[in-house]
Formats: sequence, C-alpha cells, structure tokens
Amino acid sequence: MPRRSKPRTSRLSHLRSLLWTIPAAMLATAVMITGYVVVSLLTRGDKYQPWFCRRWAAAVFGIAGAHVRIEGGERLDPTSNYVVVANHSSLLDIPVLMGWLPFRFRFLAKRELLKVPFIGWYLRHDGHLTVDRKSLRSSIESTNECARLIREKHLSVLIFPEGTRSPDGHLQRFRDGAAYLAIQSGVPLLPVGIVGTRDVLPARSSWFMPADIELRLGHPVPIDALTARDRPALTARLEQDVRNLLAGSAEEVGGSGSSAA
Repeated sequence: MPRRSKPRTSRLSHLRSLLWTIPAAMLATAVMITGYVVVSLLTRGDKYQPWFCRRWAAAVFGIAGAHVRIEGGERLDPTSNYVVVANHSSLLDIPVLMGWLPFRFRFLAKRELLKVPFIGWYLRHDGHLTVDRKSLRSSIESTNECARLIREKHLSVLIFPEGTRSPDGHLQRFRDGAAYLAIQSGVPLLPVGIVGTRDVLPARSSWFMPADIELRLGHPVPIDALTARDRPALTARLEQDVRNLLAGSAEEVGGSGSSAA
C-alpha cells in the first residue's frame, strides 16, 4: 500500500511548506523552464523536452518528499498512440504524468490558454492541441481538427475527463469528450489512475506533505467499429476503469481490453 501523508495538524509542517517546499519547487520550475527555452532556441527543436520534463518532475517530488512508482507499463504497445484519460485531484497530477508516463503526449487545452504569457508559448511550441469552447459548433469543429492531427501525426493526447480537479478526492462524473476524440481519431484509449497526489498536495491547498504516489496504467481500450452513438457507453466504461484503478493496484485490476458494447 502507498505511504499516506500524516494529518495536516502541525503548524511547523505548514510553515515548512510555505518557507521551503513552495519556494524551492518554484525555483526548480523556473530553472528548468529557462533551460528548456534556451536549449529550444539554440537547437530549433523540442527533442530535449522529455528530458527537461522528467528532471523537473523528479526535482519537484524530491523537494516535496514524495516517491513515485508506475504500474502497468507492460500493457502498452510501443508502436501505438493513445488518448489518455486520468483522474484529477491535485496540481501534482501534471508533473506525475509528464515525469513518469513512458511515452510523449500532448495536452488537450482550452484555446483561451494560448493568450496566457509563457503558457501560450509553451502550448504552441510543443504542438499541444487546443479546443475552442465559445460555442457548441466551434467546439465540435476544433475537436474534429484535433482528431485529424492525432490520426495523421500519430500523437498521444492527455485529457482529464472530470473537467476540473476533484475538491474532495472522489472521482467525479466523466464528460464524453475523450470518448468522442478517440472515436473520431481511431486511437485506443488508455485509462490511468493517479493515487497519492492529493495526499501530497490537495486541491486548493498550499500545504505539502510527504507521501507515496502511484501511477496505475490500465488496459488500453480499443474503439474498433464504434461510432459517436457509442460515446455514453464508452465514457461509462472509462469512468469505471479509472475507478477500479484507484480502488486497487494495476496488477489487481483485470480487463480484456475489449471495446464498449
């Protein structure tokens, strides 16, 4: 079982977060970002991006006193790309995925983020995908364009189907965008359960505590012969797969990898 954090009752541990963990993590982030920008400009490419992401993630969790392990990596096909669906209960979910997921992926982000300083540059520079949510029509059109890019460029993409961080750690209802994107692109889905990040840093908190984190990879879900009408059933299947991963280790969670009926 993963090591859980202690109850957040010590003012000294909170002070340590404010005076050491947060400033040190911010410094590590600034150093890695600066290094990545400089190297990207000098090499005119992004081939060093995975190296910087892994070093940044390792630095952040080392500072926080957290240990990360991955389960289920043997289930992946190294020649395949995936639409990754994961639960979201902490800001630390992103560095866990960027540091330990054993293949490169792009984020599916709101198009408004392109206007945010640095974040917009990073999303454009690394070829991340964006969706225009101004209207239902623009959302569908931009999602279809993302599906085309995933299919033609053999991209893997990450989606948090809950839509936002869980305030209490309980899995929220999944939206059907991931299922739609996978069906339109013809790419299998990969359910992922992230356990322990909320113990280290809960949503809307600044209080870090040491704990163990597990990244549990489920069985890939093929979308053979599925159509847009199958989105509800496929979304329910994905939600249950992630729920099962959160409840037990990846080794304990079975599954044939069959598509939704």
